[in-house]
Amino acid sequence: MKNNLYFYKAEIVSVYDGDSVTAIIDMGLHTFRKLKVRLSGIDAPELRGLEKEAGKLSRDALRDLINGKTVFIKTTLDKRDKYGRLLGEIWFNSQKESYISVNNYMVKHGYAELY
Repeated sequence: MKNNLYFYKAEIVSVYDGDSVTAIIDMGLHTFRKLKVRLSGIDAPELRGLEKEAGKLSRDALRDLINGKTVFIKTTLDKRDKYGRLLGEIWFNSQKESYISVNNYMVKHGYAELY
């Protein structure tokens, strides 16, 4: 089975929660699309119910990290979740450590769990 990976340059324009963002994605050839992206492989606390406070912390951490910033999104076969969001791993160029996986960062710092 082929494992087709795609990398897109994007700007994060909003963060909904700890594992969902909206990005303007550079599709190439001067074509841009505004899409919702679900961070693949992780699950952040919800913004409702018993997880509400942890959900807000997770969302705020993700906002502080990438909102308004240029990132790279890695997808596999442009796969989407059941809500139509593009599934991807987001990579961010931090000043401290070259490029970091935002997905891994969220898990490593306790804002999300592996899914």
